[in-house]
Amino acid sequence: MSLRDHLDQLHPDMTAWRRDFHAHPEIGFEEERTSAKVAERLAEWGIEVHRGLGRTGVVGVIRGRHQAAGSNRAIGLRADMDALPMAESNGFAHRSQNPGRMHACGHDGHTTMLLGAANYLAATRNFAGTVHLIFQPAEEGLAGAKAMLDDGLFERFPCDAVYAIHNSPDLPLGTVKALTGTAMAAIDYFKVALRGRSAHGAHPHQGIDAVAIAAQVISVLNALPSRHIDALESAIISIGQIHGGTSDIVLPETVELRGSVRTLKPDVRDRIETLFHRAVTLTAEAQGGSAEIDYRRAYPATINTPEETARAADCAAQVQGVIDVQRDGSPILAGEDFAFLLERSRGAYLMFGQRGPDKGGVPVHNPAYDFNDDLLPLGASYLAGLVEQELG
Repeated sequence: MSLRDHLDQLHPDMTAWRRDFHAHPEIGFEEERTSAKVAERLAEWGIEVHRGLGRTGVVGVIRGRHQAAGSNRAIGLRADMDALPMAESNGFAHRSQNPGRMHACGHDGHTTMLLGAANYLAATRNFAGTVHLIFQPAEEGLAGAKAMLDDGLFERFPCDAVYAIHNSPDLPLGTVKALTGTAMAAIDYFKVALRGRSAHGAHPHQGIDAVAIAAQVISVLNALPSRHIDALESAIISIGQIHGGTSDIVLPETVELRGSVRTLKPDVRDRIETLFHRAVTLTAEAQGGSAEIDYRRAYPATINTPEETARAADCAAQVQGVIDVQRDGSPILAGEDFAFLLERSRGAYLMFGQRGPDKGGVPVHNPAYDFNDDLLPLGASYLAGLVEQELG
């Protein structure tokens, strides 16, 4: 049976697995049920299973049945397992059963596609070398990839290259985006406490208005990228939270701002951080207040290596149902902790379109999102085919 015939036959099972994961979402480092289901299926197919890397991560090991030159090579295939801490608005039968938890980014589909590839590879083992199946926790802001690395992922399971895919509602089903170099942005987070002096609203001159300071800081930060960074570079400062005050008639002592910074190049990332600290500090002081800044670097940029990206794109182009492989284009300013793996290994991160005529087009991180199950055999075919290509 061919690879695609195998996965087409498995498609109903994969759909059932995916919808089961969707109905039982677990957020970062809490993926106990999900990781148990993954480990159970891998073991059932005769795959060597290792648990507990990065707390709830799972690694499956499949060794090929061929001996050939280069048969000591190994590659890694990674899928993320975690959901988001948000409520789902969908009404279908497989909607989330866990209040305040939702698979709103398609990690249920990513996990299922890697399971589908694992099922085929375990049954055929038509390659020389070893494939490490990396089921990763906590991609959504908690750096589960780094946690697995800190637990010795590459020391215990060395990889000559690593690969991963992500669904994209922005691209039609059958379209693949394979960018060489920077594919996704570096993400940093900040928390700024702006301190003034409280006063009654009838006597603002007796205090130092932290709300007014916050307004000035927001204005300065919004203008900072456009006036200090080359317009041909990419940098975004986004403020997502503002907290301050408990009364309508009192100027608060403190106002807190929280948000994120996104950049594509390391030198721009360094410059933005320096500018951020200076802009916030001097703006607060100019108004008579002060600022306490907690600036945290989170995920590095996701940078695909050229040779691996080219071969991954070639493999994707051979998948039945893939009609367009885009090798040129602009990176996106979302972040991805697969970047930590690409800092330590060669590899590639590809986007697979999932938008169909009547489904799969709702953006990720939206309460009405759902993964398009029609993508399952395409993604699984790519992952399994990549193993046979790279370890042929």
